[in-house]
Amino acid sequence: MMNDTFIPSSHYTEKKWYIIDASEKPLGRLSTIVASVLQGKHKLDYHPAVDAGDYVIVINAEEMQLDSWTIGHAKYRAYNPGRPGSSLKIFFEKVPQRIVESAVRNMLPKGLRQKFYNRLKVYSGSEHPHLAQNPILLELN
Repeated sequence: MMNDTFIPSSHYTEKKWYIIDASEKPLGRLSTIVASVLQGKHKLDYHPAVDAGDYVIVINAEEMQLDSWTIGHAKYRAYNPGRPGSSLKIFFEKVPQRIVESAVRNMLPKGLRQKFYNRLKVYSGSEHPHLAQNPILLELN
């Protein structure tokens, strides 16, 4: 008798909402965890062919930690500041949520990038309009 492998359908679990506080967190560590939650890799029944990802709300993006190496080498990283002559430091002071969105978007698989990216909500302050979804606080280690 053969063992049957259980592959869940995309309707198997409902999508949850997670909230992540980005204050004093490194950009790389934050975006790696957010990308894995968006894809559903944090779940026990993860399968790459099944969309089991959840929604993620990132708050306090303006208080995120950027080290000097990231700021100094921004033009050599996978990041497009928007126009020539502007550095990552200047861009971070104006629109910090775009840096998080860009980093997470580039960590997602190319075929499903837009689908997962639509589930990401980034806010520069601590306020967000998603209280009705009852988001769960996700602690980063």
